Amino acid sequence: MSTVPKPSEQAANENDSGGEYFEAPTIGDHEAELVADEALEAPDVPDSEPAGHGRLKPKRKPSAISGRKFRKRDLVRIDDLRPSLADRIRSDHPDLPRGARISREELGRYRMRYMEELLQQEHGEFSELDRQVVESIARQDTISENSEEEFEEHRSFADRVSDNMAAFGGSWWFLISFGSVLAVWIGINLIAGMSSAFDPYPFILLNLLLSCIAAIQAPIIMMSQRRTEAKDRLRSFNDYRVNLKAELEVRHLHEKLDYLISRQWTRLAEMQQMQLDAMHELTGAKKAKRAVRGVRRRTVKGGAGD
Repeated sequence: MSTVPKPSEQAANENDSGGEYFEAPTIGDHEAELVADEALEAPDVPDSEPAGHGRLKPKRKPSAISGRKFRKRDLVRIDDLRPSLADRIRSDHPDLPRGARISREELGRYRMRYMEELLQQEHGEFSELDRQVVESIARQDTISENSEEEFEEHRSFADRVSDNMAAFGGSWWFLISFGSVLAVWIGINLIAGMSSAFDPYPFILLNLLLSCIAAIQAPIIMMSQRRTEAKDRLRSFNDYRVNLKAELEVRHLHEKLDYLISRQWTRLAEMQQMQLDAMHELTGAKKAKRAVRGVRRRTVKGGAGD
């Protein structure tokens, strides 16, 4: 049997537009929390946003050599390079137009080739040290190294022992201590006399001991000297690389400054000529105005005299 709602209940169930809706069933506290959590969850965002709503990607332009696309800040105009380097690039790609752009990676490769050819022309050969210097310039990193740390990393335990023994053998502490041992040795044997001395005069045992020490100490000192020579050689190699890189960098800076000075001088001369032309035009306009005013004044005076 169906139940007819009362008039008051029917009026309460009507919406603002006059329509009628039914009451939602009552839910518990736990179900209400679940519904609230679902309502608070963020909507799913698609992986790919439609065009025009997301972040715009930077424009990429192709390189004139490889055709690969790079960002604009990763491209360099060939006309802005030094003439010698630009001519080297155009020798391999003569069809490059004016204002062509190449990537910094390609510029580094051509700069390395240019340095190699320059060193071959000056030195007649291209050694391993020259190659390291050229690669360092192309990568724009430092080439100086701490030769002491590099030498210490490759030194073995026997090398450290021999170096310490050689350092001790060449010190005043060794000289004083060894002289004291000799004095005590000779004094004991002289005081004890020929009968009870363990090494009577002429001290044959002492001579044998000194000969053994000299025979052992000489190779140790020679090994230490060889390692010192290797350390000096490593230091000289490092100095050569640093000096060569500094020389090439200074030459590169000089060429760049000369190019910039010549280019800026041309621009300054053009700007100066334009300013002079503008001044001449202004001067001519002022003279024309003065002439017109003079004619008018003479005309006015002539009319007044008549």
